[in-house]
Amino acid sequence: MNMEKRNSSFKTRSNLAKVENIISYVFEDKELLQKALIHRSYLNEKSRDDSLTNHNERLEFLGDAVLELIVSDYLYKQLDVDEGQMTKLRSSLVKGKINAEIGIKLGLDGEILLSKGELEDFGKARPSIVADCVEAILGAMYLDGGLKSCLNFIQQNMLVLLPQIIDTKSYDDYKTILQEYCQKTKKITPKYKVISETGKDHNKIYICGVWIDNKLFSQGTGRTKQEAETEAAKIAYEQLSI
Repeated sequence: MNMEKRNSSFKTRSNLAKVENIISYVFEDKELLQKALIHRSYLNEKSRDDSLTNHNERLEFLGDAVLELIVSDYLYKQLDVDEGQMTKLRSSLVKGKINAEIGIKLGLDGEILLSKGELEDFGKARPSIVADCVEAILGAMYLDGGLKSCLNFIQQNMLVLLPQIIDTKSYDDYKTILQEYCQKTKKITPKYKVISETGKDHNKIYICGVWIDNKLFSQGTGRTKQEAETEAAKIAYEQLSI
């Protein structure tokens, strides 16, 4: 099916049942799900008067809080660890990369309403957009059916990853490890700066550097500042053999 045609047909809810099947939840208010699937770029392109509020960003804001609450509640009740450890574990479970991987695995990247520019460049939604959509869907589920409606999705897709995260200690991200190393050995904190950014707004490429003791130590590239900083920290981590 033509990508633009598929996108425009979404407005008529033709594929909402498919998305409900993907997330294992049937909405009472279908409009909430529809809004959760609308990226800002789609409405901006259509020049709609209600484009400021009719995309999924408000739902994303709500869904982010819902996800943090449910994960925090689970960690508090199930694990006997201190606050610092809970914070690290929660960050690992709610970060954008995990949400993007889950959304792409479920096939949500092909079900989001996007502008023609986004579709022409990528064919499907970029990982950061997918991550935001996952949170928007959680926000929509919360409004439609409360916290219980979100719990099953989070248990099946996020909390199931917890044993692996604990076993591999992947909750200690590269930026955290590098910062703790620098503070312990040098009594300093690494600093990150954007060295350059190129590309259109919907397809930015960032190069960020990490400075240790006021010297540029390594550089990283990514589609977001966070990705580029993490890559720079990873390279520094490997060079320092931490």
